[in-house]
Amino acid sequence: MQKILVTGGCGYIGSHTLIDLIENGYAVISVDSLLNSSTDALDGVARVTGTRVKNYAVDLTDLTATRAVFEQEPDIAGIIHFAALKSVGESVEQPLRYYRNNLVSLLNVLDCAREFGVANFIFSSSCSVYGNADDLPVTEATPRKAAESPYAATKQMGEDIIRDFTKLDNGISSILLRYFNPAGAHPSAELGEAPTNPALSLVPVITETAIGKRKAMTVFGDDYATRDGSCVRDYIHVMDLANAHTKCFEYLAAEKNESRCEIFNVGIGQGATVLEAINAFEAVSGEKLNYQLGPRRAGDVVSIYADNGKANERLGWYPQYDMTAIMDSAWRW
Repeated sequence: MQKILVTGGCGYIGSHTLIDLIENGYAVISVDSLLNSSTDALDGVARVTGTRVKNYAVDLTDLTATRAVFEQEPDIAGIIHFAALKSVGESVEQPLRYYRNNLVSLLNVLDCAREFGVANFIFSSSCSVYGNADDLPVTEATPRKAAESPYAATKQMGEDIIRDFTKLDNGISSILLRYFNPAGAHPSAELGEAPTNPALSLVPVITETAIGKRKAMTVFGDDYATRDGSCVRDYIHVMDLANAHTKCFEYLAAEKNESRCEIFNVGIGQGATVLEAINAFEAVSGEKLNYQLGPRRAGDVVSIYADNGKANERLGWYPQYDMTAIMDSAWRW
């Protein structure tokens, strides 16, 4: 049984990926500092899979502590690197914190991957690397534009670091997975998005507003050049995204990769505006959301959605959930 190390395994995407890996026969361990997460997520993983995942509460910017994990966990076959600060708005306000955390942690994990002979590395990248793309949908060949936020810049820099690193003859192959907008929860409703800090992503903000945890929510910008003036995003169910990581390891294990570093877009392949997402939630839940239109938010891209054809063809990955399923699972969670 191959062992996969998942950094940020107690986070939203990381914990759902643990489930998919376990259900596909992988052994998993988590490294998560718990800065923006909780081991409650591992309780949910255990309820779904019957497996209790071990977490090392390590700050990956500490190289000595990071090395100690690899020393205690021999024979790691692959790494999925989720761990990063991810708030666009916060990154605008605290750029040095984002550069330091996201890049130093990546460098330390790559150093350990090389030292301990880990063959496969999957990086949690982002559609934010495309910036305000000239043409939609974006493909893997779409040129990267200037980053709209320090968060996006750390993803661009992270990709460049990994690309240069895997050019070396060090036996490591990598995949850069460019996520679009993960949303929803596990179909069992045992696990979902549960930020320990105030929610910033659209879907948890919607559900918190619906249950009264928030008095109201704001739609940031109603004057964009889109169908209804609000931003367009590609919302992908978190379990579809989780499964893409499993498919990546199968792909790397089969040695199908044409180079040591490949890029895949992982999105549903359709764009929905913020207001369309709100309407979809209201239709599923029967709840009327209290929202207001507000000014644009710094760092937001106007419109982005994926061409996922390469992932379909090379990975055999196809999204199984639509917007209705995303909103239904989030609401039940």
